Parts: sequence; structure tokens; C-alpha cells
Amino acid sequence: MTSPRRIGAPDAKNRASLLEAAELLMLEEGYAAVTSRRVAARAGLKPQLVHYYFRTMDELFLEAFRRRADEGVDALAAALAAPQPLRALWAFSTDPAATALTMEYVALANHRKGLRDEIARYAVRLREMQDEAVERLAEKYEFDVAEFPPAFLSVLLTSLSRVVSMERSLGMSTGHEATTEVVERFLQRFEGDPLT
Repeated sequence: MTSPRRIGAPDAKNRASLLEAAELLMLEEGYAAVTSRRVAARAGLKPQLVHYYFRTMDELFLEAFRRRADEGVDALAAALAAPQPLRALWAFSTDPAATALTMEYVALANHRKGLRDEIARYAVRLREMQDEAVERLAEKYEFDVAEFPPAFLSVLLTSLSRVVSMERSLGMSTGHEATTEVVERFLQRFEGDPLT
């Protein structure tokens, strides 16, 4: 009976370099450019090291996604605890770099079920955090929850912001000015001017 292949330590510097290289390739050239050879070259390492730290490319993609998703959970928690949580939620959801990376992972997930399941798991977690926060804010800001349920407001704010951000990344801006004005009026109504 053969022993299982040894895998590098999860906290190793080379492993982190490979994850970073994969992410940069995805952002610069798209997920299709992320091969073991190109990741290793980008990280300045030998190609064999990719499979020393990750059994498969699927495992590398999953770990790269989880790393950013965990950071996203922490960033969202900080945004929702900010003095102006609705403004912070809008800013969090319109971050162009995060949107670009999300688009690549979603496109890749069409071909990798494990990644699709992981994205869905994190998306549910983020949505639950947003729903809970908006529910608390509904009471504080006296939203008419019969007309605008907190779950609806959560979906509206985060989905609208992502669409605007994705369209901007494609070079499209039709309707964005009017959308931004309406969102600003909404935010102004409940949280006033942005704090510096």
C-alpha cells in the first residue's frame, strides 16, 4: 500500500506566494490563464511546487477563493459595524477590485462544481450578515418594514451596487448617474453626509 503524497504546510510562504500569483493572473488575464506553470512562473518558483502545495488546480482555486472570501467576511463585518453602516455596505459592494475577482470566480465556477458550491456557501453567509444588519437598522432608521422588508433592502443595496460595479468594469455607465443620485438620497436620508 502506498502512502499518501506529502502536501506542503498550509502556512508556508511559498504556498501564499502561489495563491497570490494565481489571483494576480486571474485579475490580469482571466481564470483561463491560471495554469500550474504560469502560477509557478509568476511566483518565481518551480512548477513542481504548485502540486506540492495543492493536489490539483481545483484545490488551488478553492484555497485562493476561500482566502479572499474570509477577508470579505471580515471586511463586511467591519462595514456593518461602522458608524454609517449603509454607506459602508454600499462602498464594500462597489469595490471594483473585489467585483473583478468575483466575476472571474463566478465564470470559473461554471466549470467547477466544488468552487460553485463554495461560492454559494459564502454568498449565503454574507447575505445573512447583511440581512441581520439591515434588520437592526430598520428599527434604528425607522424603515417602513411593511413596504420595504429588511431582506429586500439588503438584496437591493448589495445587488444594485454589484451590477453598477460590474458594468463599470465593462466600460458601461448608462443609468449610473441617476442610480448613484437615488442611492445618495437614500443614504443621506438615513445617515446624513459621509463622515470623513
